[in-house]
Amino acid sequence: MTKAELDNRKILPLEDSWYRRVKEKLDGIAKPLDGLGKFEHLIAQIGAIEKTTKISIQKKAVLVMCADNGVVEEQVSQSGKEVTLAVAKAMGVNNSSVGKMAAVAGVDVIPVDIGIDTDEVIPGVLPRKVAKGTKNFAKEPVMTEEEVLKAIETGIQLVQQCHREGYEILATGEMGIGNTTTSTAVAAALLDLEVEQVTGKGAGLTDEALKRKCRVIEEAIEKYSLRDADAFTILKTVGGLDIAGLTGVFIGAAIEQIPVVIDGVISAVAALLAETLCKGAVNYMIPSHKSRELAETAIMKKLHLEPVLDADMALGEGTGAVMMMSLLDVALGVYLQGASFANF
Repeated sequence: MTKAELDNRKILPLEDSWYRRVKEKLDGIAKPLDGLGKFEHLIAQIGAIEKTTKISIQKKAVLVMCADNGVVEEQVSQSGKEVTLAVAKAMGVNNSSVGKMAAVAGVDVIPVDIGIDTDEVIPGVLPRKVAKGTKNFAKEPVMTEEEVLKAIETGIQLVQQCHREGYEILATGEMGIGNTTTSTAVAAALLDLEVEQVTGKGAGLTDEALKRKCRVIEEAIEKYSLRDADAFTILKTVGGLDIAGLTGVFIGAAIEQIPVVIDGVISAVAALLAETLCKGAVNYMIPSHKSRELAETAIMKKLHLEPVLDADMALGEGTGAVMMMSLLDVALGVYLQGASFANF
């Protein structure tokens, strides 16, 4: 895929008629009007995406992009990059947090090595490595244009493969030490936000380390003049391979017309990038939970989306999106099996 091909991607709009039909069916069920709250809109949105009132999201998967980030050299994370590999190995045998939750929710976990800094072939993890981690954005841009495009294309291709295999809904997840730093840098630059207002502690930073994290991000934004840069340049300069891959997943879901669930802040940043690069992609996105990371609130506002869950979660790996899938199943139970007032 070339940059021109990415720029010229067209996303089909949803058909309002299908949304209205699903909503009419919901209104005819023996329950208070809009009694399912936000789930009524989401169910109707899925119906519009699938172009049917007979909605099905039985076959589910979460795509988890795993990659390392060079900026960890700046001591912006509590853990070292070796943890990325360790968790990816656990994912490969369904022994990480997302694996345990997905087993209960009936969701297949598809971990992807898109940029782990290792030569190991990890059992159970798809080998789609673009590079062995990114560069350190405190010193130089993290990726080349070719690497960004390859990572985005990888995400698109994975969605296309899932579609061919019959998956009806996808969730997004990630694993990569340092990626709250990269995602916050992208969000702050893309939304022109004050770094201190949107930077969180990630996986348990001290107050001193948080100040260092903010300083590293702010200095990079100023060094590369990112507040005046376009989305692709921002991603290439301070993003990550996991973020780029997830950007491709969101674009791919819109192309293939499959609903895709946003997870936490890293996933949300990728969703924002996808919508910025390919207008209309947001219509295929489903929000899940309110991340503990501060940048996510601003991102959701920009996308005009509202998280459903507010549980102070910070597990990562796609766990919030998987949990959301379970709730969608429960809400769909009312839609698909609920009786009308005429049955009483």
